[in-house]
Order: sequence, then C-alpha cells, then structure tokens
Amino acid sequence: MWDNPRLANAAAGVLAALALGLLGYAGGRALLDSPAFLLKTIVVGGELERVERRDIVDALQGRVRGTFFTVDLEAVRSLFEGIPWVRHAELRRRWPDCLEVRIEEHVALARWGHRRDAQLVNTQGELFRGRSAASLPLFAGPAGAEGEVTRRYFAFRDLLAPLGLEPLQVLLSPRLAWQIKLSNGITVQLGRDSDKDRVEERLARFVWVFPQKLGMSRERLEYVDLRYPNGFALRVTDKPAESAAKPAHTGA
Repeated sequence: MWDNPRLANAAAGVLAALALGLLGYAGGRALLDSPAFLLKTIVVGGELERVERRDIVDALQGRVRGTFFTVDLEAVRSLFEGIPWVRHAELRRRWPDCLEVRIEEHVALARWGHRRDAQLVNTQGELFRGRSAASLPLFAGPAGAEGEVTRRYFAFRDLLAPLGLEPLQVLLSPRLAWQIKLSNGITVQLGRDSDKDRVEERLARFVWVFPQKLGMSRERLEYVDLRYPNGFALRVTDKPAESAAKPAHTGA
C-alpha cells in the first residue's frame, strides 16, 4: 500500500483526522470538566411545608458530582426524590454555575397500616415515608391496594357528606371485604362487591335510612352490618352484643 502514493495519502489523511478528533475530544472534555464550570449554587423552589433545608443538605452532601455541563441531572433528581415528603423534583441548568430545582411535596391523606412504622398515603394513592400525624385517617389493606383504598375512601366520603360524617378508617381485608369506621364512632361492615351491588350502593342505602330511622334514636349505634340483601343489622352500646344484632329492613 505504501508504494501507492494515492492510498498512502488517503491513509495519512484518515490518521490525521483521527488524531485531530481525539485531540478535540480530549480538549473538549478538559474544558467541560474545568473547575471554571463547577456548580456553585442549587436553588430550590416550590411550595415547601414539610421539606426542610437540613434534609436537602443531608441528602446532597458530597453526592453531587460533575460540572455545569457534566452533572447527571437524573442522578441528582433521584437524590431529591429520596428525601422524605418529596414526591417529584424537576431540575434545569442555569448559566453559568447554578442548578434550579422545583420540588412537589406529597400531600398526606392517611396513615397506612397498623404497624408503628406505618407509611403514609398521599392524595394520589401513593405510599411514602414521613412523620405521621395521628389525626389522619387510617387505611389498611393487602400490599399494592393503597390506590384502590384511596379511591374508595373518596367515594365513601362523598356518600357520607349529607350526614356530616367522614370515614376515619377504611380497611380492606385479604378477602377484599370493606369495613369503615365513621367520625361518630360507628363501625360499618360493608362486605365485598358482588354482581348484584357494590359496597357504595349499600352505603348509599344506609345514608338514606340513617336520618329517617336511626339518627334520632336514643340508643347509640356501635356497629352496622350492611351485608344483608334487604336490610342491615345493628348493634347498640347499651345491649349485650349477642342480643343486639337485628335486621333493620331498608324498604328496598
């Protein structure tokens, strides 16, 4: 090949271009990694009520690497979203040495589970870890059911609104039976959804009957079982449990 001037010149040109490319790449990397472009500021914004400055410092300290050009935004986003109460973080670069971060916090709706280290559920039905408030409603159910429990909670709350009551507990058993505890102390056994009716329909019948037949009763209700097809069973506090349960026909 070297006896052919044309091929030798072409090979030399390719090698020269390759060398120039490597030099350009090395120079570019050196420029991008230059201390002149180190990140100096991270500006955090958003409506922050739960996330504290020390939480952010603890999460980022010594873990943000790279310059303005080379910093891994996805890695930094993951660091932010690992902070308690941070649901989502959006990042963008701001010339010449700044990262802007906008944080969306979780909005706690309920506690999840009966354990001491119970997690919280946000308004989207997502689990997260945060300092719990005893005043929040309590949800419980099989693993992965938090979204469905949240959806049913909103449905139950809307149905109970005419009575001025709210569900303080929404429990889903492993057999997919629903039970709620109301803000007036009544435990309501809703049972499972069936082909004939869903638990919301049973609760709606109870809400319709309650002010007409039960709301003015001198006996305080303790427990209501809505699993009967044509009525429901009641238990009141001033009667023995074994004799207090009796069907109450709804007229349906």
